Amino acid sequence: MSTAMRSAKPIKGATGDWEIVIGLEIHAQVNSWSKLFSGASTEFGGAENSHVSLVDAAMPGMLPVINEECVRQAVRSGLGLNARINRRSVFDRKNYFYPDLPQGYQISQFKSPIVGEGEVIVDVAPGEQITVGIERLHLEQDAGKSIHDQSATMSHVDLNRSGVALMEIVSKPDLRSGDEAKAYVSKLRSILRYLGTCDGDMEKGNLRADVNVSVRRPGAELGTRCEIKNVNSIRFIGQAIDVEARRQIGIIEDGGKIDQETRLYDPGRNETRSMRSKEEAHDYRYFPDPDLLPLEFDEAYVEALKRELPELPDARKARFISEYGLSAYDADVLVAERESAEFFEAVARGRDAKMAANWVINELFGRLNREDKEISASPVSAQQLGAIVELIETGAISGKIAKDLFEIVWNEGRDADPKVIVETRGMTQLTDTGAIEAAVAAVITANPDKVEQAKEKPAMLGWFVGQVMKQTGGKANPQAVNALLKARLGVD
Repeated sequence: MSTAMRSAKPIKGATGDWEIVIGLEIHAQVNSWSKLFSGASTEFGGAENSHVSLVDAAMPGMLPVINEECVRQAVRSGLGLNARINRRSVFDRKNYFYPDLPQGYQISQFKSPIVGEGEVIVDVAPGEQITVGIERLHLEQDAGKSIHDQSATMSHVDLNRSGVALMEIVSKPDLRSGDEAKAYVSKLRSILRYLGTCDGDMEKGNLRADVNVSVRRPGAELGTRCEIKNVNSIRFIGQAIDVEARRQIGIIEDGGKIDQETRLYDPGRNETRSMRSKEEAHDYRYFPDPDLLPLEFDEAYVEALKRELPELPDARKARFISEYGLSAYDADVLVAERESAEFFEAVARGRDAKMAANWVINELFGRLNREDKEISASPVSAQQLGAIVELIETGAISGKIAKDLFEIVWNEGRDADPKVIVETRGMTQLTDTGAIEAAVAAVITANPDKVEQAKEKPAMLGWFVGQVMKQTGGKANPQAVNALLKARLGVD
């Protein structure tokens, strides 16, 4: 499905064009203090096996008890995905053996998930949008972690993650390129972070993706898919898709066929490799968990949660465009993270919003990116940046002085007052016409050859402006300098 022309283009193979078909299963850790079926902590970074209850360790006779906060977070996520909320859902046992799965099964949901079909609108590139269908969102418990590097003869098992609540968000096969997949994951992550239902920290494994990839001739039936497990970086998702699609095209064009299997992506070698043959649902012998009753709630419960939802990225973007007059691109950049959007609004409140957006995106975000800092760690607060914008707006300082002022505030931190700095350090913009006229006259007198050139090439005016600004230490009002130079040089 799409709401505009797709950015994805067919891949050129040796025998013609091919199309990639992609579906994603996103595993998002639920923001909650305790696990899905026990009271054990979900805190990251504890000593091995320090956050494990008897339920998590599957001790005999221990029964799971549903955590209502996890249910609430799943429903809120479903509402944020414009999805159908199922007021009755069922927990199932998904049976398989793995050393870090002490029960020998995972408690998950299969035929009756808590959230049904929904959709996410994704901006792939400026002017290019797609709508990605959501098949389902269900709750399930995470497994533990096998540790292989602490002993030469045995593996260790850490059960701290065992029983942590996950939301598995399954997309429809609506994606057609690595770029579309990356944009989709970024948008989904943004929505979950706005809602506060998942922190989206991929480095900690709190959001990871299973990537289903197949190839076909454009418009043909779906091909055989391979699943790439546990990709924990948006960049790696795009790379894994591209390399897997090329692998499949090569096999088919050489006369082979694709085996449905689970694979792993190796970013060091930029290749996927076989992990195991792909299981089907019947291989897991799903059946309703006899220790858990069906999960039921009424419409009033859903409506109460809906009323409490925050403003989500799409609605905030539309408001930034209509209320502040921002371009779609600038609004998109600012709403990508809730903290960034709130920072911008604090800067723009009562000030020139377009100027505020320019300073937040270009100066602040640019500096944060160069120094690899999050906005929460910015040395410049929204109030300080707002004060800088206000000083420019009132003509107290020029844009050049503002950049020097920003540098000072960045280095001196959040106790620095931009207005006090301008006053005490003599950074106020020069608006005295007489002083500016004197500087203009001095530059013209010193450069008679340039004056003749300017009369033939009006673009030379910029050189004169630069010289006058240099002579005044960057303090002259640029508009006044321009006007005086045009008058003296006779340039339009």
